Amino acid sequence: MTRRRRLSGQEALHAAFSAMNHAPLLERLGVHISEEGLRLALTHRSFANENGSLPNNERLEFLGDAVLGLSVATQLYAQYPSSPESEISKMRAGIVSRYGCADVARDIRLGEYVLLGKGELATGGRNKDSILADTTEAILGIIYREHGFEVARDVILRLFGHKIDTATSKGRHEDWKTVLQERLAGLKLPMASYESTSTGPEHDLLFTAQALLNGRVVGTGTGQNKKIAEQEAAHRACLALSDPQVRAAVSAESGDA
Repeated sequence: MTRRRRLSGQEALHAAFSAMNHAPLLERLGVHISEEGLRLALTHRSFANENGSLPNNERLEFLGDAVLGLSVATQLYAQYPSSPESEISKMRAGIVSRYGCADVARDIRLGEYVLLGKGELATGGRNKDSILADTTEAILGIIYREHGFEVARDVILRLFGHKIDTATSKGRHEDWKTVLQERLAGLKLPMASYESTSTGPEHDLLFTAQALLNGRVVGTGTGQNKKIAEQEAAHRACLALSDPQVRAAVSAESGDA
């Protein structure tokens, strides 16, 4: 029996990237991105590290974060002329936060296309707020690199337009535990509880948190500390409660309690 040859890192990258049809993603972005640029923007460090330390999208994240921040700040300045700096600063923070970027990533189904290592795939990496937010910034970074600031700004204003139009200085996107608490109170459901665990070496712990309603897990999150993990779990729980079946199940369990 002939032993199958192990793919090189570059071969694995090309195979994983070519296995997906990126046309729907590019259509949702509304801009052309070269194959080389898109491949880099979608390459998470976990995939890169598992395949011989390939280039990853972290440098593009850095660039996209700057373009995103300036584009949103400029639009808020123009759109809210009577708001003081302190308010539009908080508005911007909420819009460009991890949760704001992850929301946009889900709108364009970006998670389906991210190239992840086996470990991240096994732990639901395609739906993690941190990975979705970072990849969104990397996509914006490559759009800026290939098309310049004006095109990148136009893409940002279209993708983040609703968030800008409904911006608030309360920073609700930064405290999903409070958002979840208010949502549950409105549904006349008991408050959520949280359980967390950690894995890995002491200097590089990964925390996993679960948001529970009546003992039912309705949201799971991960992060570099317990607070971040719980915030992501609360965010996932808020999204889950948008499903009528989940709300009905939790309500029924509350009635049985």
